[in-house]
Amino acid sequence: MLPPTDVIPVAFMPRRRRAAGIGALPGRKPQWLATGLTIAAAALLAGCASTQPETMPGSTAAPVAAQWHAPLPHGGQLGNLSRWWAQFDDPLMLRLIEEGQHASPTVAQAAARIADAQAARVAQNAALLPSLDASVSASRGRPDLETPVGTETSAGLQLGWELDLFGAGRAAADAARARLASSQSGWHDARVSIAAEIATTYVELRACEALAEQAEIDARSRARTAQVTRLATASGFRAPAEENLANASAAQGNVTLIEQRTQCELLIKALSALAAQDEAALRRELSTATGRLPQPAELAVTAMPAEVLAQRPDIIAAAHDVVAASADSDQAQAQRWPRIALTGSIGTTRIVSGGISTNGSVWSIGPVTVTLPLFDGGTRRANAEAARARYEAATTVYAARLREATRDVEDALVMLDSTAKRSGDAAIAATGFERSYQATEASYHAGTASLFELEDARRSMVAAQSAVIELQRERIATWIRLYRALGGSWPADEDKEHDNE
Repeated sequence: MLPPTDVIPVAFMPRRRRAAGIGALPGRKPQWLATGLTIAAAALLAGCASTQPETMPGSTAAPVAAQWHAPLPHGGQLGNLSRWWAQFDDPLMLRLIEEGQHASPTVAQAAARIADAQAARVAQNAALLPSLDASVSASRGRPDLETPVGTETSAGLQLGWELDLFGAGRAAADAARARLASSQSGWHDARVSIAAEIATTYVELRACEALAEQAEIDARSRARTAQVTRLATASGFRAPAEENLANASAAQGNVTLIEQRTQCELLIKALSALAAQDEAALRRELSTATGRLPQPAELAVTAMPAEVLAQRPDIIAAAHDVVAASADSDQAQAQRWPRIALTGSIGTTRIVSGGISTNGSVWSIGPVTVTLPLFDGGTRRANAEAARARYEAATTVYAARLREATRDVEDALVMLDSTAKRSGDAAIAATGFERSYQATEASYHAGTASLFELEDARRSMVAAQSAVIELQRERIATWIRLYRALGGSWPADEDKEHDNE
């Protein structure tokens, strides 16, 4: 069971296995068997080591910092992430995210894994209970020459039960339960991932459209300059070299515009595939807000990293994987001990032969089967050692996931701080270069500035304006990255669909 959301399990410590008592077996048993079982029980009571984990809120093996080292965007408490997408001022993006949830093969596969894990949990829990089967049979015949033709009918119940004295069955059930919880967290992680991918692609498309608009403005401006220069050259006011330069600049502007439009086309096709949308219909919807970047609601990040990491589905899944590996190790150890199975049956039989009818009840208890593992060439021991190694590997993976998750959040915070610091200067630069270009253009038409100066001012203006758009795209994408790093969240009513606990 996971700890409260205000702490994150960062290490697993072993605890003692609970001793399992051994009850008296029905019927008479050999003395050597009783002695063997007594010795086994004594050894178990002495405390066989178990890897069943207990969550601890910190350790030197997998430390979690007490606070973030990167600047926080607001310094407040972590807000509710469940409706963060809806807070964007772009309903089309929200609809594409919702459609992508239903069409994503990754989400569908994660849901199928939940179903498999649920079936496995039911099967393992059922293995702890007695099995009961019913049978009905009928026969008619003459077994020999001296016996008249007869009919025999019977109905009965058969009971079977393997006593889980050493906890192998309980460990298997614990492992199945942990894997179910892990698969549920994996489903959440898949949903957050596909949502972030669709949103990032959508933002890149809108930024691409805005950059394409800038490229188109620039290409038209270069074309006008080339046309004016050709007329001036034909009149003898400009040198032929300036005409060549103007034509080359116009051609370069067209190349840049085509490249930008091609990139936008590829992003539309990617978005259509991710959200499973008809491309023609998607283009019509996109055309209503061409080049407009969606604006997110800015998140407030808590100052406690442990609280953030506790809500990441991949971290929760890794924690459950450790629990499952621990239970697998317990099961492998328990399988090295004796196994006891009990069977029984009860039924009714009716025999009609030669006009004589006989009926009655039949029943049996047993046999009681005790299986002692004496020699298997080291198979059980090797399985137990392998299970222990898998448990240790799972703890290592868990600790690594913690470090990666911390880095994801820290990187996003650093990038947010960087984009915030650059935004003001980028806006000033764009305004300044635009005014410079306007002044240079006026001087060029007045004959006091050269074409070289005009083209240099134009390139500076376009570069500055493109930098502003790219900075906006980077900042929005970083907010999405931070949302992903924080683990994301979904409305509670949607979560209940896959809550099988």
